[in-house]
Amino acid sequence: MQVSVENVSGLERRVKIAVPADQVEQAVNKKINQAARTIKMDGFRVGKVPLNVIKKRYGASIRAEALDDIIRDAYVSAIQQTELKVAGFPNIEPISFAEGKDVEFAAVVEVYPEVTLADFAALAVERPTSEVTDADVDTMIANLRRQRAKWEESAEAAADQDRLTIDFEGSVNGEKFEGGTAQDFAIVIGSKRMIPGFEEQLVGSKAGEETVITVTFPADYQAENLAGKEAQFKITVKKVVKPTLPELDATFLEAFGVKDGNVDQFRADVRKNMERELRNGIRAKVKSAVFDALVKANSIELPKALVAEEINRQRQQAIQQFGGKNAQIKPEMLPDELFKEQSERSVALGLLVSEIIRANEITVDAERVRALVDEVAQSYEQPEEVVKWYYSSKEQMAQVQSAVLEDQVVDLVLAKAQITDKAVGYEELLRPQA
Repeated sequence: MQVSVENVSGLERRVKIAVPADQVEQAVNKKINQAARTIKMDGFRVGKVPLNVIKKRYGASIRAEALDDIIRDAYVSAIQQTELKVAGFPNIEPISFAEGKDVEFAAVVEVYPEVTLADFAALAVERPTSEVTDADVDTMIANLRRQRAKWEESAEAAADQDRLTIDFEGSVNGEKFEGGTAQDFAIVIGSKRMIPGFEEQLVGSKAGEETVITVTFPADYQAENLAGKEAQFKITVKKVVKPTLPELDATFLEAFGVKDGNVDQFRADVRKNMERELRNGIRAKVKSAVFDALVKANSIELPKALVAEEINRQRQQAIQQFGGKNAQIKPEMLPDELFKEQSERSVALGLLVSEIIRANEITVDAERVRALVDEVAQSYEQPEEVVKWYYSSKEQMAQVQSAVLEDQVVDLVLAKAQITDKAVGYEELLRPQA
């Protein structure tokens, strides 16, 4: 077999492959002999059909099957022979498939780029620091009580966290705009669901009242015709519903596993869970900051095939996440551009992290793997069973090991990078990014 490699452009290579005619005919004859054992034809017993009859009737299709096998095997052998690090699947270009002659074809592929890592000492990373305060615990307990609140319609003035049902009609310079009108619209004051200033101006309103409020759309509002514009909303408050929070009594505490009614124990449990969330939040923020710094400092030519694969993966993930089982979302409804930037970052990160692991001979730390599994298990009622489940599942363990390897890469970078610590409050640190 003859193999030659041509640099097409950037990461693209054209691998030209020629398979000798005698090797091709051997493969075709082998296929014909295999088929002869099972082919059924009138006038012949199974396995007794003459080869010349089989060749005449089925020769073309059998040859096509043999050529598929020849191309696949020759391609694999050529890649091993040339030691190319191929990214993605090849595009096969036929050159000559004439019977009795050498089979010639070309496989156009992309290869992985050579990655030269920037000096970690030049990377600037902002690391958040935080702690759980007594006030944070109070806020969390208030939220837990609010989740179990009883709601009752009220004639009193609306306050923060009350639920309102309203009709509204918006206008800019006296002109109504699309999406600015609604009836029986449910809103919770303080949810920050509406544009700034909308919810705050409903504080003090009562059921049956009408009011007009003035707000300004943010400069970066998604509807460009409204961005930065001042608007008036005519509002009718139809219902005010207020919460009655449960007391911190034995019944309430038992729902959280505290059976002796000990409030101090309940607060300790809440703080412990919050501190675990805080550690995870800090770890995620630091990892994201390190990865951002790596991507910014290292320019890599990305294989188009890997980016395309990642786009498809993220598209399918989006369909599953937002569509549900009965979703009418089709892949073509989500164009590549929606996922291109994030996919390129993901591919670049994968290449960078892999090179850091290779260059520094990092192997997964078994103790850190066990520590991470134990930490996850602590949030369940039977942590020992959760640990056993993780260690019995290759898929779950692979995910944990991958996460630990990433953490080890982050630690390696942080040991050399320029770090700036920034104190951040508990709620701010864990608040989802827009």
